[in-house]
Amino acid sequence: MPHIDFAQIVLGFVVLLFSLTVHEMAHAWTADQLGDPTARLLGRVSLNPIVHADLIGTVIFPLIAMISGVPLIGWAKPVPVNPRQLGHPRRDFMLVAAAGPASNLVMAVGAAMVLRLLPVSPVTLGEPNLSVPIASLLGQAMRLNVLLAVFNMVPIPPLDGGNVLSGLLPRRLGYQYNTIVRPYGFLLIYAL
Repeated sequence: MPHIDFAQIVLGFVVLLFSLTVHEMAHAWTADQLGDPTARLLGRVSLNPIVHADLIGTVIFPLIAMISGVPLIGWAKPVPVNPRQLGHPRRDFMLVAAAGPASNLVMAVGAAMVLRLLPVSPVTLGEPNLSVPIASLLGQAMRLNVLLAVFNMVPIPPLDGGNVLSGLLPRRLGYQYNTIVRPYGFLLIYAL
């Protein structure tokens, strides 16, 4: 039986929870800024992870993945967006969709920049040093947020990339794409 490092599991879970929370809050904040108050009225423009957490996607799947090593990815509750409330529905819905992965990229770059400033070297790795666990946390945050950004930009609805692609396509083609692909999106994602 493989050794389970509970400290790494807790660390990974905290990083995932924070990353998913910021991702969903970015959708909610962007929608609100572009005219749709739906998410704000539901309390979703918040860094409180409880308002974004989905029991299965935010807790159970990630913990199973971290304990077993099975490559599962977590998710949070989707942010409700009413495109009719947006000033320019097609363009703005695309911007709302892109905001989540963009927030993940910002977090990854931020983690990389702080990691670059930390005094971690092979010499310090053997010494008791606070920078080592911080470097581990930042490394996990960087890798996870890049993964979340790339995965979410896969152009399959209901992923953010599918909504961005729908907005980029000519109106009729975007409608056809959604009509044909969206009903099977979860199956296509699962096949990945």
